[in-house]
Amino acid sequence: MRLTISGPPGSGKTTVCDRLSSILSLRAVVFGRIFREIAEERNISLSELGDIAEKDFSIDETIDSRLLEIARENDNVILESRLSAHMLSRNGIPAFRIYLDASPDVRIRRIGMRDNETFEEALKETEERQASEEKRYKAYYGIDINDKSVYDLIINTDDIDPDGVVQIIINALEAAGCL
Repeated sequence: MRLTISGPPGSGKTTVCDRLSSILSLRAVVFGRIFREIAEERNISLSELGDIAEKDFSIDETIDSRLLEIARENDNVILESRLSAHMLSRNGIPAFRIYLDASPDVRIRRIGMRDNETFEEALKETEERQASEEKRYKAYYGIDINDKSVYDLIINTDDIDPDGVVQIIINALEAAGCL
């Protein structure tokens, strides 16, 4: 079973991905970690790397071609990235596509706690990151990241803990005949 987990920063994608991976015994590939690693290697912030990526398509191209390669080579995998559902749909690769969302305030609070930042710092960096991603994905791929029509399941995680989100996903997978 191939799953994609997408959503905006702070929606709970990575936490849910890691828990699903453990429960379902599926390999999890988190592409946001790759982007973070590139930023750390260059000793710059995520928003600074986003600015560079707006001018240098090779950064996104490397990450996104790797996503497709992994998806084609693995029938049983969880792919967590902002573009995974769109890219797999566009390339005819079957998957159960999940979108996690949360209100901006909840997401910014989560990001601030995770990154040990104030609300204002997390808000500024997240807004810059999202604007950069939206611009790049539209320019490079013609993808409107706000188009949710490619998803099989959309969950608002505002008032649901990660275990509750995982249970909703498992129930949906069972109902769809995937488990």
